[in-house]
Amino acid sequence: MNKLKYVFLSFVFISVSAFAQDQEQPEREQGHTNNNKFKQLYDEFSTPNMYRAASGAPGSAYYQQQADYKMDLVLDDVNAKLSGFETITYTNNSPDVLKYLWVQLDQNMRAKDSKTPLIQNDASQPAEMPGTFANKYLSEPFDGGFNIQEVKDVNGKPLQHMINRTMMRVELPKPLATGEKFSFSIKWWYNINDHVNGRGRSGYEYFPEDDNRAYVIAQFYPRMAVYNDVEGWQNSQFWGRDEFALPFGNFEVNITVPADHILDGTGRLMNRKEVYTKEQMKRYEQAKKSYDEPVVIVTQAEAEAAEKTKSTQTKTWKLYAENVRDFGFATSRRWIWDMMAVKIGNKDVMAVSLYPKEGNPLWEDWSTKAVASTLKSYSRMTFDYPYHKAISVHAKNQGMEYPMICWNYGRPDKDGNYSDRTKYGMMSVIIHEVGHNFFPMIVNSDERQWTWMDEGLNTFVQYVAEQDFGEWYPDALSEGHDKYPSRRGPAAKIVNYMGGDQDFIAPIMTKGLNTYQFGNNAYGKPGTALNILRETVMGRELFDYAFREYAQRWMFKHPTPEDFFRTMEDASAFDLDWYWRGWFYTTDYVDIGIKEVKKYYVSNEPNAEVKEIVKQRGMKMSDLPPLVYLVEEGSEDFNEDLRNGSAMENSKNLKEYIMDNFTPEERAKIKEPKFFYKVTFEKPGGLVMPIIAEYTYADGTSKTIKYPAQIWRLNDKEVSKAIASEKEIVSIKVDPNLETADVDTSNNAWPKEIEQSQFDKFKNEVKD
Repeated sequence: MNKLKYVFLSFVFISVSAFAQDQEQPEREQGHTNNNKFKQLYDEFSTPNMYRAASGAPGSAYYQQQADYKMDLVLDDVNAKLSGFETITYTNNSPDVLKYLWVQLDQNMRAKDSKTPLIQNDASQPAEMPGTFANKYLSEPFDGGFNIQEVKDVNGKPLQHMINRTMMRVELPKPLATGEKFSFSIKWWYNINDHVNGRGRSGYEYFPEDDNRAYVIAQFYPRMAVYNDVEGWQNSQFWGRDEFALPFGNFEVNITVPADHILDGTGRLMNRKEVYTKEQMKRYEQAKKSYDEPVVIVTQAEAEAAEKTKSTQTKTWKLYAENVRDFGFATSRRWIWDMMAVKIGNKDVMAVSLYPKEGNPLWEDWSTKAVASTLKSYSRMTFDYPYHKAISVHAKNQGMEYPMICWNYGRPDKDGNYSDRTKYGMMSVIIHEVGHNFFPMIVNSDERQWTWMDEGLNTFVQYVAEQDFGEWYPDALSEGHDKYPSRRGPAAKIVNYMGGDQDFIAPIMTKGLNTYQFGNNAYGKPGTALNILRETVMGRELFDYAFREYAQRWMFKHPTPEDFFRTMEDASAFDLDWYWRGWFYTTDYVDIGIKEVKKYYVSNEPNAEVKEIVKQRGMKMSDLPPLVYLVEEGSEDFNEDLRNGSAMENSKNLKEYIMDNFTPEERAKIKEPKFFYKVTFEKPGGLVMPIIAEYTYADGTSKTIKYPAQIWRLNDKEVSKAIASEKEIVSIKVDPNLETADVDTSNNAWPKEIEQSQFDKFKNEVKD
């Protein structure tokens, strides 16, 4: 059958081509640039070199700088002020000689002379929340920002330095050569902001009923900027949105707080017996052996008792962390504290939660379990979590991450009641922020430039982890939910954004500060793109292997987008340039539909098309070799009798060919297709994607075929497939399970489905 179809098609195509060449040729148009959707990304990608290999792996000469910190911090709880003295030891592992160092002063975004408010488009709104209105129009500007008291070398000699908003350049006494270290100290203080009323990634929440604060502290110290092979110093200013680019190092941090505070943070607690009570030590030892339920280290009753008294004494908590890119801590006398162990690889990791009574009963039930579940899911998708603990801290309206510690929202009302939205919101933000330990705390991308590399990748794995959490803890699901109701991840959830107003959509490969709809651009679209890549384009096995390879290649290193793109292809043998270009470099959207379906039957009589070709060529019908003809149903050549016969019954030429050219064994295996179809798929949308077509037959059965995206390589508007079937096809549907983020499904079915109007949908909902 295939042999004969080839003979027939070859004849037709050769004849049509020859006929076209005989016609007068139109005037030729000018050439054009290669804008094919399958063009390789050589123009967009950086050239591989000795620092970053073409495979996407670190190159043979890859390097990264190191910044080690020793800090003594003092929290003034009465005045909400933090003071610090830090010594930074900077190691130049680059091949370059450095004349100066750049230090980040992120708190300066809150200085009185900050430029951040001046770039905001904040026209008056018709209505605003009272707190927003008060902060915007009634409040005095917050007196924030670093007060740099001194910058000195290790001998106490002042170092020349210059502050440009959120960046400080420190001049070196002499150039720092490759392999050399330089140590210097900075003394500083700043006023801590109210992160609830004034917003912010860190700060305090004030509880007026007992005159206490709960602190979540980060970006609190002058931090070294990254210097690398891609752009030298990453000293892009911090405007408030784009997060951080930081080198790895070791931290030795002593934090002095009121004696009745409970504190935890990045690193291993070095003086546990000095700061824990005997009862807390006993409970901690129990928690190290509890893998199913958290053990409470500080109870709610104990936290409530601490609220009523304010110690005038102090206590110093000593933390030490190796090979981390940042440091954060949380402290308050109001904390409830619980922990449990989770097995990761061949070691135990402590899952930890800190929360005030306002977080209960939600937090005591689910926070630490969400931490533990997240560590297991992310470790399966990437690498075993390398640190000894992961901490979830309750902070109203917050969601922010640091090595080993993160802030998370989700608060019941004053009576302890909460909605599904609050519950799932809390669980999801914990999964997301704990997941940030992997991206970018360990796989250390440049958040200031490529927001999607931490938020988008993390949102993708968050979706996987949420589904795991729903399976592992089914009692966490509310009635009516058989799986976790993820807000992002499935393709259908990004449709409204991708099909929206193009004036307010930017490509993913845009600096985060300059994007519209930040959440959709940096979180939703890249997370969904990776989920579609995993589920629909590559398949889980290939995707997961390549994704783990990327994570393991770049753990504790600084990857770029090209490193990710190249590794995914290198480890899978999957050419994905078309996918990266479409999803990440453009704002194109998916819209694939069915343009038309034509039904044919095999005939022994020539059809009109063949007769026309013969006429145009000046031939006679007798000049043709034996052919098999396809007649369109309903055409003038169509005969109702053709419906009853199979291909060989309707075509004497076909039957003779089979008998003459196939052995009895081959003839026994030949199919007898009765129905022939030409299905034309169209692509009004710009994104090329696989065509997922579900064919339903008259007997009620169905079959789904996935045509690879490369089907569009030679025609970006429409493609056709010839289908021979033993059973009659009664309907065809494109993307039946909504896997591709198709923005318009009205053209996805044949016969065309009539969609209900919004009014009819409303009437049916009311009727139900």
